[in-house]
Amino acid sequence: MLKGCYVAVVTPFRRGEIDERAFKELIRFLVEKGVDGIVPCGTTGESPALSHEEHRRLIKLAVQEARKRVAVIAGTGSNSTKEAEELTQFAKECGADGALVVAPYYNKPTPKGLESHYRRLEKIGLPLVIYNIPSRTGVNIPPSLVAKLSQLNNIVGIKEASGSMDQVSNILAESAPNFSVVSGDDSLTLPILSLGGVGVISVVANILPKETQDLVSSYLRGDIGRAKELHYKLFHLFKAMFIETNPLPIKTAMARLGMIEKEWRLPLEAMEKENEKKLEEALSNYGLI
Repeated sequence: MLKGCYVAVVTPFRRGEIDERAFKELIRFLVEKGVDGIVPCGTTGESPALSHEEHRRLIKLAVQEARKRVAVIAGTGSNSTKEAEELTQFAKECGADGALVVAPYYNKPTPKGLESHYRRLEKIGLPLVIYNIPSRTGVNIPPSLVAKLSQLNNIVGIKEASGSMDQVSNILAESAPNFSVVSGDDSLTLPILSLGGVGVISVVANILPKETQDLVSSYLRGDIGRAKELHYKLFHLFKAMFIETNPLPIKTAMARLGMIEKEWRLPLEAMEKENEKKLEEALSNYGLI
């Protein structure tokens, strides 16, 4: 199920509230450009700043707008196992194709606690994608634990964003053969594909879905030269999206392109002027502005 280019969709705001019109327009745009799936309510969607009601509303809107034309992998993670259960159950009931479940943050659970957390959620029966991003959560999910969880029926893959290619190699070497590893960092998509990964959950694909999709699909069909060409063409833009905390750069870029309002929620604040200038240069050099 988890293969290709999935988009970590931003949550557009207008005057402090979710801009549902812009959200639906963004999903239509991504579907039309041929991505394999969308991921609402993840880090890029500012999930920590959403109320539970807003979280559910966005998942429901995404499912309705996608209309099974692309997969919807709903972000349902939380540092509370009970809250993660409730959101994952909701995603299942409203027709999502899967759930992206980040490692519980702030709690700093032990491997034993992480295993219990994911085993509890696996019982819901919705395909789950583990999300490992130690820089955000304060805990790294050990490859040995990922391998153990990969044997469970409803844990289908991992979004790996540790930045360690050794970690990716260990996961691929130890996990079940049909377990999917996808990149959680655009600039590492090509390296992870080269190790045996099968895709990306991408930030830059909010503005360049076709190109990101092309990079992944080219590699998977064996056209490595084309994939490398696209990687180097997109590389500086990949890096520009992380000049400051995600999703500040991507939302700033999307606002510059007229896709959404230039708005986010506290505790995020506007980019530093110097960094915004660097972002503008990257967009200009690529030919977007």
